[in-house]
Amino acid sequence: MPLTRKGAATRQRIVDGAAAQIREHGVFGARLEDVMARTATSKSQLFHYFPGGKDELLLAVARHEAARVLEDQQPELGALTTWDTWRQWRDKVLARYRAQGVNCPLHTALAQLGGATDATRAVTCELLAQWQRQLAAGIRHLQADGRTAPGLDADREAAALLAGIQGGVLILMATGATTHLEAALDTGLDRLRA
Repeated sequence: MPLTRKGAATRQRIVDGAAAQIREHGVFGARLEDVMARTATSKSQLFHYFPGGKDELLLAVARHEAARVLEDQQPELGALTTWDTWRQWRDKVLARYRAQGVNCPLHTALAQLGGATDATRAVTCELLAQWQRQLAAGIRHLQADGRTAPGLDADREAAALLAGIQGGVLILMATGATTHLEAALDTGLDRLRA
């Protein structure tokens, strides 16, 4: 049964509150009681919207955080039509991950759910597919304007750029340094300019 507008707002308030709790205190510090207090919801409301309990709530938080990854890159990611926009996008990606540091809310929520379940794989695949599509669209736009080589495979270049970003983020989470992420972005963009 679809939610009413008020029900959808309540559910979103719970997801937002749980996401904030996880960002501030980590997944182990995100007890359902804390989420209920933070969002002014009762236990019955929480289980009405998330009958699967904490795992279902964590999956909703993971989807929320995945959407934020892309939202934080806008409007540049959706408008990669000039080299200046690509540079602004690169700077925005670096700024996001510098601010995030070693704590990745999306990774935390997905890891707590047990890693590679069908649900967590779906969230991850959805995020990466959307991200890659937008990068590939930007590359195609550059090709149409004659700003990058017409023979490049836009989907493959977008996949390589995305793999470099994710590798850089993984190293950032392990070391606290953005050096590898910055190198991956710069190398990917240099290849497009060549």
